[in-house]
Amino acid sequence: MDLLKHLNEPQKQAVIHRDGPLLVLAGAGSGKTRVIVHRIAWLINHHGVRPWQILAVTFTNKAAGEMRERVDKLLGGIETPQIATFHATCVRILRREIGRLGFGSNFVIYDDKESERLLKDVIIEQNIDEKKYPAKAFAAAIDECKNAGSLPEDLATGDQMAERLVRVYSAYQERLKKCNALDFGDLLLFTVRIFEEFPEVLEQYREKWQWLLVDEYQDTNPIQYRLVRLLAGERRNLCVVGDDDQSIYRWRGADIRNILDFERDFPGVTVVKLEQNYRSTSNILKAAGAVVARNRGRKAKTLWTENPAGEKIFYRRLEDERAEARFVCREIAAWRRNGGRLSDVAVFYRTNAQSRSVEDALVADGTAYHMVGGMRFYERMEIKDILAYLKVIDNPADEISIKRIINVPPRGIGHATVDRIGELAAARKISFHEALLEAGSSGILGSGPRGKVAAFTGLLEEIRESAARLSLAELAEKVMSDTGYLAKLKDERTAEAADRVANLEELLVAMEEFTSDDQEEVLSRFLEQVALVSDLEKNTEGRESATLMTLHAAKGLEFPLVFIIGMEEKLFPHVRSLEDPEQMEEERRLCYVGMTRARERLFITNARRRRIFGQDQFNQPSRFIADVPGEFMDIEGGGYENRGLFSGEKAPFSGHNLSAVFSAEATAPVEVELVPEYEESGVFIGMKVRHAKFGVGTIRKIEGSGDEQKVIVWFNSVGPKKLLLRFAGLERV
Repeated sequence: MDLLKHLNEPQKQAVIHRDGPLLVLAGAGSGKTRVIVHRIAWLINHHGVRPWQILAVTFTNKAAGEMRERVDKLLGGIETPQIATFHATCVRILRREIGRLGFGSNFVIYDDKESERLLKDVIIEQNIDEKKYPAKAFAAAIDECKNAGSLPEDLATGDQMAERLVRVYSAYQERLKKCNALDFGDLLLFTVRIFEEFPEVLEQYREKWQWLLVDEYQDTNPIQYRLVRLLAGERRNLCVVGDDDQSIYRWRGADIRNILDFERDFPGVTVVKLEQNYRSTSNILKAAGAVVARNRGRKAKTLWTENPAGEKIFYRRLEDERAEARFVCREIAAWRRNGGRLSDVAVFYRTNAQSRSVEDALVADGTAYHMVGGMRFYERMEIKDILAYLKVIDNPADEISIKRIINVPPRGIGHATVDRIGELAAARKISFHEALLEAGSSGILGSGPRGKVAAFTGLLEEIRESAARLSLAELAEKVMSDTGYLAKLKDERTAEAADRVANLEELLVAMEEFTSDDQEEVLSRFLEQVALVSDLEKNTEGRESATLMTLHAAKGLEFPLVFIIGMEEKLFPHVRSLEDPEQMEEERRLCYVGMTRARERLFITNARRRRIFGQDQFNQPSRFIADVPGEFMDIEGGGYENRGLFSGEKAPFSGHNLSAVFSAEATAPVEVELVPEYEESGVFIGMKVRHAKFGVGTIRKIEGSGDEQKVIVWFNSVGPKKLLLRFAGLERV
């Protein structure tokens, strides 16, 4: 096989490079994986390198598997070099060498949950208030230390919090050692320790792996950087491939300086730039390039393509997030009417909480979707927890929901107590809730468990009594507050906890948007809607579907049609980045990553008004939109100016401004024709109908027959409603 036949000149240059350090700056869609696999095959076939002398590392098992498969095909069945993730490579080393650190070679690897449980034990032993200093917060801090390559003795102890961290970190490591266990951070940290403390071991592995290749080098953190430098040694036969413009994981510990400073760290390096893009249209590529070019901390490069110019980037400013979601649905429908596949479509957003309005709109339209790197909104743990509380308030007999929340957040009611209450319910043939009330006021339980059960039932009763005078959102807010659920999340002080809090805030927005014709039963009606949403979602499983994901999850993927929603100041760029220039540059890189996922069509949207954290926000369009020259944009509402985009701030770029768009009205809803699945009693699935109160909607489900026939209609205004057909007064649209 001619390994160079289908490569462009820079790709060939990277593949045939022989000795010494090589930096391959691989722009989006420029064929970096092809370069890596062809370089491995070239080293073996043309330079006489033995397969076992090559080590290639990447970040995901999926990427490693794809790389191995492609190398196997090129090599034609001869031995394949080691191609694995950083962690898998280190596990292989540690199985042989970890005895030097006092561990057995049969060590176990604790996942995040197991590590957290061990940390909780340590916190108790250290007499630290776990409510005030939760295990998750310590876990995040310790993980950050390990990513930076720091052991407990390496940390400064200038204040009380730092000393507390050192104490917990030290005790945690001791407990891990007693268990002959390592967490994920230890895998790299201990490998580096062995190499640095036992030079003879390092020399063995340098001799073994004389040629190193590192994929996605821009995502390496300090401990990975140290590992790579140690293995490279004096031979320096190190090839790193990456793109500083796609460095978007600073919050995980990735350090962009690793790739920016590579030429300083490895003098005499050969630098190859892969600038030809094979993915996107020219307009999309130039627009994305204009955005990332505003960053100062980057290697100079300009992507180009032989692909057609294609359509301009479509920018639309809608009235609110619901109008934005409906617009996305209409454009997806238009794409499909014109022959596009639903699997070609992706919707990106900055935060997980933004998915809710889009999910609701897609379900209303009967459009199948799936989520990458996240759960559907109503399936997320924190949402299900709060909904479980509300279900118990609405229906105390709901045993499943009671058992879900009885110790969430932790209140000292363990499995043994729950089992004892269940046994009482079975013996007395009463509901679990009735048994719970009895257990809290009788001698069935010991005094400790009895008091905790009584406090729990008292809390539920107090919330239930206030339900009648509170709105739906106020009731949910009271649940989050009085149970301590929200406070516990905020105390964790982790990125994951912050996302969960944002999701709960979005749940409150959904409740505020919900309207019911029966205000006395509004809680029951809302819970019914959520159940119907879940039921309708199940009908989409196994079908071709659109993809929803955060911008971070989109890296490495591509789609013919892409929507980036919520392009507003404080949302994207995120509010946390506004005062931090480094974070702002990462937000801009994230925008670049999102834009370059699109192959043919790219939509950018935002809203004049958006409900965030329970308040209406009127955010200006994202500054990243103003970075795009007007010649590449299709803007609804007219011309380009450069005054007034950012209040009290000079516009950052003289290309164009979108102030004219501010007054443009959102496009009126367009009804989409659906193909009827079957007819019964004059109605059918997909039928458009009008209700005197709820307005226009679509029949999604039909139940029963005759006078008892019911229909589930998804109304544009209020979502799903179950109606008795003979009393509904529906008119066909």
